[in-house]
Amino acid sequence: MKKVAILGSTGSIGTQTIDVIRNNEDLELVAVSAGSNIRMLEEQIREFHPVLAAVWEEEKAKELRLLVADVIPECRIVSGMEGLLELATLEESDILITAIVGMIGIKPTIAAIEAGKDIGLANKETLVTAGHIIMPLAAEKKVSILPVDSEHSAIFQCLNGERDNRIHKLLLTASGGPFRGKTRQELENVTVEMALKHPNWAMGQKITIDSASMVNKGLEVIEAKWLFHVDPSQIEVVVQPQSIIHSMVEFEDGAVIAQLGTPDMRLPIQYALYYPDRVYLNGERLDFSKLTEITFEKPDLNTFLGLQYAYEAIGTGGSMPTVLNAANEFAVSKFLHRNISFLEIYDIIRFCMDEHRLISNPTVEEILETEHWVYETIERRWKTCGIHS
Repeated sequence: MKKVAILGSTGSIGTQTIDVIRNNEDLELVAVSAGSNIRMLEEQIREFHPVLAAVWEEEKAKELRLLVADVIPECRIVSGMEGLLELATLEESDILITAIVGMIGIKPTIAAIEAGKDIGLANKETLVTAGHIIMPLAAEKKVSILPVDSEHSAIFQCLNGERDNRIHKLLLTASGGPFRGKTRQELENVTVEMALKHPNWAMGQKITIDSASMVNKGLEVIEAKWLFHVDPSQIEVVVQPQSIIHSMVEFEDGAVIAQLGTPDMRLPIQYALYYPDRVYLNGERLDFSKLTEITFEKPDLNTFLGLQYAYEAIGTGGSMPTVLNAANEFAVSKFLHRNISFLEIYDIIRFCMDEHRLISNPTVEEILETEHWVYETIERRWKTCGIHS
């Protein structure tokens, strides 16, 4: 029986992880967490009887304690960062799925690694901002970092049995999002609703906007550098609109191995939970008799500047990826609240990257201070230079 704890159990990845657990009797859910969606958390507690549940706000935690006290008194309800750290290091768990969104996931992930927990990694910000800390620590503690992202899971699967063979190039595929083929002029008046209409994947709002801007693919480039120990120059992004090929590896001899499948996030989640084994997963299968074509395109770096900025950030290194990530996080939130236009996401990222004074080897504290600096810098700029908020 493998015992699973989830950071962010009410989000898209979290609920799909729970679906995998629900359909496999040899998986047990022992801990769950949410930001504020305590109604869904209550449902998860009632169904799975975990030993621990974490809620960010103490007031919400108090409310949840009252909701479940009558049926599951043995489930402890904790709150805040202390609660997340308790969940991450829970003695009863074997693996932590980091499905929480944002840099809030860094400290719990580090704590889990130090406690010897394997990590099912779905929190991009952890490696984007702190890869130089996370990967050496995981190696030291002999902890597995198992990618849950579909593209990184695909590369991970392609590398099975190939660990001693040299990688020439990683081919990271992208769907192109809802605005594939659009010009900058055509993106000037896009709405939140338009940006949230991803053609292939069902994801949370933040990551869906990141896919539309292709910042998400840029963050994946940075993650791939750390996960697979390659230089950014060895990572090529290829637009594959059908989302059938999830990524590829080209080896030194020119051979290319690809992982294919339907766009179903449960597959990489389940693969991480059972690695190195594969077990049956119900759902749609590829039907090659009906698959008429798989096409490829180059990404438009002049329109979708997020990808270009990500290559620049990881090339600079140090604290610059944190600036990219924090500025994008702030900007996407403002866009979702209809306070800025879609293209202003790029303007905000560019401004922060230009203004930042680089820290070459940031600590966790310096990473979080950089995040705070980004937020303060953007707010000052808006007030003094008229970017509407």
